[in-house]
Amino acid sequence: MTGGLAANLPALVWLLDYGSVLVFALTGALVASRLQLDPVGFIFMAVMTAVGGGTLRDLVLGRDAVFWVDRPSLVLLAAGAAMLVFWGAHLLDSRARWIRWLDALALAAAVPAGVGVALEAGVSPVVVVIMGVFTGTFGGLMRDVVGNELPMVLKQGELYVTAAFGGAVAAVLLIWLGLDRTLAVAACGAVTLVLRLGSMAFGWQLPVYRPRPPRR
Repeated sequence: MTGGLAANLPALVWLLDYGSVLVFALTGALVASRLQLDPVGFIFMAVMTAVGGGTLRDLVLGRDAVFWVDRPSLVLLAAGAAMLVFWGAHLLDSRARWIRWLDALALAAAVPAGVGVALEAGVSPVVVVIMGVFTGTFGGLMRDVVGNELPMVLKQGELYVTAAFGGAVAAVLLIWLGLDRTLAVAACGAVTLVLRLGSMAFGWQLPVYRPRPPRR
């Protein structure tokens, strides 16, 4: 049974890649709608957001082919999502709110995708965690910087990078405790989602730095 689950890890990563690309692309296109861009601008923002984190992951890990180069259908999926938003964004009551909630779902798919790819590459647990965080956060960071918005990763009082980090660490710890890698990657997504949604809905946060007057 364990061997069968382990064999499912590539399939799970494949699904997570497609899921994260689709939802991140929607957020990129929604930002493009706020900027009132043309269709090409929509596609640019959607594709950049969708593949940014995974591209960085694959380049750092030195994979033979970046994931969307190996599967161009991912780019077509992101472009299709961009056009869907181009024609339908006006139907949404609050695009800013949709961006935040969709981004949380995308984060919960991209972090375990990064963890799964790193596990398949056989790198150390520290690198597994870093790849999970990179994959989950860099696409959205690029979207917000190019869109001239405050990056979600830098918003005070919210768990974003912390949610990605927590999910990736949870996967590594569960594997260390003997859990199958496929189940650990799935748990990674669940932990990431719970932390991010908990922060958004209930104000979960870590203590932040407070400057103090210098001592004399």
